[in-house]
Amino acid sequence: MRFYFFILLSICWAPAFCQEKNFMLYNPAPVARMDELVILRKKDLINKIKGLDDKKYVAIKDVNKQLQSLQFDDLDKDGSWDEVIFLHSFKANEKAVFSISIRDEKPKKGLRRAHVRQRRKNADDTFGPNIPNDAIPAGQLNTNFSKVKLPPFLTEGPAWENDMVGFRLYFDIRNGKDIWGKTTKAMMMDTVGVNPAVIYHNKASWGMDIYKVGSSLSAGALALSLKLPDGKDSLIRLGGVNMGKVIYEQVADGPLRAIFRMHYPEWNFAKGYGPISLTEEISIWGGQYYYQSRIVAENMPENANLVTGFANLYGLQASEMNGKHARALYSYGLQSENKDNLGLAIIVPDQLVKAFKQTTSSEKDIKDSYLVYFQSKKQKIEPTFRFYACWQASDYRFSDSAKFNLFLNEQLKLADQPLNLSWK
Repeated sequence: MRFYFFILLSICWAPAFCQEKNFMLYNPAPVARMDELVILRKKDLINKIKGLDDKKYVAIKDVNKQLQSLQFDDLDKDGSWDEVIFLHSFKANEKAVFSISIRDEKPKKGLRRAHVRQRRKNADDTFGPNIPNDAIPAGQLNTNFSKVKLPPFLTEGPAWENDMVGFRLYFDIRNGKDIWGKTTKAMMMDTVGVNPAVIYHNKASWGMDIYKVGSSLSAGALALSLKLPDGKDSLIRLGGVNMGKVIYEQVADGPLRAIFRMHYPEWNFAKGYGPISLTEEISIWGGQYYYQSRIVAENMPENANLVTGFANLYGLQASEMNGKHARALYSYGLQSENKDNLGLAIIVPDQLVKAFKQTTSSEKDIKDSYLVYFQSKKQKIEPTFRFYACWQASDYRFSDSAKFNLFLNEQLKLADQPLNLSWK
């Protein structure tokens, strides 16, 4: 099962008789799709294109014979690619024709538009190379910057970005998510935070850290809502010592899409219950102001729901916006660290939403947050959502509430009407 908004291009394939095929992508939405992610699965293509096998690749051209920039992703880490992706922009209600053919060599990488990295600090206060796998033990403390200038991990943990926006995860007991507002299309996360004398909370030519987290559920962090045996409702953060060990796994690092997984194999969320095993797979690709999350949780207790959310530290009112098949919870206003406008939103498939709620500053743990409660199923569930960070300095569309609402409305229309694929 892949992500809910992904264009999973699988159909019933006819027998293949040639090495080049044409396919058409149709945008049924009444709005343009900019840098739409198109995904083709190899197991489907093998049945369609004669001669394609695990050792070969493909080339894709548009109707003008222009080669598309492609990325081949090995999702299961078996040494062979599973999906080929490309980004393409469509006009409202546009039909676009492409051709696909076999090639023996993997094409060279094009312009980098997405990146994920995790880098550990060296003994000499430099940071090592990007590492594909990392882990921390239960109880990993957050950095005390009154005693040290640099954290053990660059910007305190994994960071992911595209050419529009960036995010980071606190790789410690806080386990929160933060937002990088960007004013450049360049990839910056290998340079930000390297020099402690350069404060990334101050606006620079590339952008800045624009988000204040506090004790909120930050920028899409996770929690569990549980009705305890005594009948009381409890909201439990995925964090602290009881979170257990945490494992980071890089899956794909651009140039078009970046994917990584955070594994929490032993989340001992409450006494008297067995641990939950939870994995969050996060992806980001070029041209968008969101990251996408897919969560797999096993051994969920009855009467429990996974929860995500965002901060409400400035007294802004959250609102709802509903499409035909998706719903949005959002806020907008003067809530950036630069004291200018920032729009925050979570878009979720309608069938996955149980409720939208909020917490206040009087709560014991998760304070000042707007929350999305996911529907639950026994034992194993897979919620999915998109988290949007829309900073005024990044895009004129976020300069006032009317423009931001229009943008969000268009995003819901795109979610309601995914691309259609047909073979010619």
